[in-house]
Amino acid sequence: MVKKRIQRARNSSLYREIKEVVLIILGVLCAGMGLKGFLLPNDFLDGGVIGISLLLQIKTGIDLAILVVIVNIPFIWMGYRQVSWTFALKTAFGIGLLALCLAFIPYPMVTTDKLLIAVFGGFFLGAGIGLAMRGGGVLDGTEVLAIYVSRRSPLSVGDVIMVINVLIFGSAAVFINVETALYAMLTYLAASKTVDFIIHGIEEYIAVMIVSDRHEEVRQLITEELERGVTVLKGEKGFGKRGMRDNDINILYAVVTRLEITRLKDKISEVDEKAFLIEHSIADVKGGMIKPRPLHS
Repeated sequence: MVKKRIQRARNSSLYREIKEVVLIILGVLCAGMGLKGFLLPNDFLDGGVIGISLLLQIKTGIDLAILVVIVNIPFIWMGYRQVSWTFALKTAFGIGLLALCLAFIPYPMVTTDKLLIAVFGGFFLGAGIGLAMRGGGVLDGTEVLAIYVSRRSPLSVGDVIMVINVLIFGSAAVFINVETALYAMLTYLAASKTVDFIIHGIEEYIAVMIVSDRHEEVRQLITEELERGVTVLKGEKGFGKRGMRDNDINILYAVVTRLEITRLKDKISEVDEKAFLIEHSIADVKGGMIKPRPLHS
């Protein structure tokens, strides 16, 4: 019995590793399409480390495949120090593959329309970065640098990323032209939104806390009609519309997808129109009665 469990664990670990490698490879191919099919032939930029590499390529003429590796070396080291050696190894693997992809795969130039280049170049690049992140690595070391700086300063990760990109876009405006900088901002926006979609998916998870005098009926509809798990928290009422309340109450906590949240609120309203709901997005969940989402790792 113990041997079977060990074997199952090994098989599960092997399957996960293979899936992550495949995701990184797909991410590299998508990013290569965004770079060689759209951005690079038209001297377009993006944000982050790839944006820095593109800017250096435009100004120096050095091959982008070489610059991607050189510029990312410090961020691979930061990933090893700040996250883990496996993260750094997967990141190095992805960046190495991206360099080979840029050097040897002959992507066709898709279009010369500037708007299409910015939008779809950012889309393919963002899809590549997002898939690589799902595989446990990154193709752009900006977030690693942001984590490193945020731990040593009052700035948040988002603040650091914003400062980096402002510097990149400002440099593009100075050393190339303002129009290129503006299109770079559009490319970055398309890429970042695509990354969010790949990481979180259309079925983003929503956590809901429900305070209701008819909590037992609400609990039953969540578990029986919606077939979702619910946790009952013991609470105590404080001050509300009807003044001071000192009686105990059960607070319900459930996690659903964004596509299910409207149905959940409608069902709760049918039971108790005065129910108090708090909802907020969460990055990810594991276990429990949660509807799995595609490419969930």
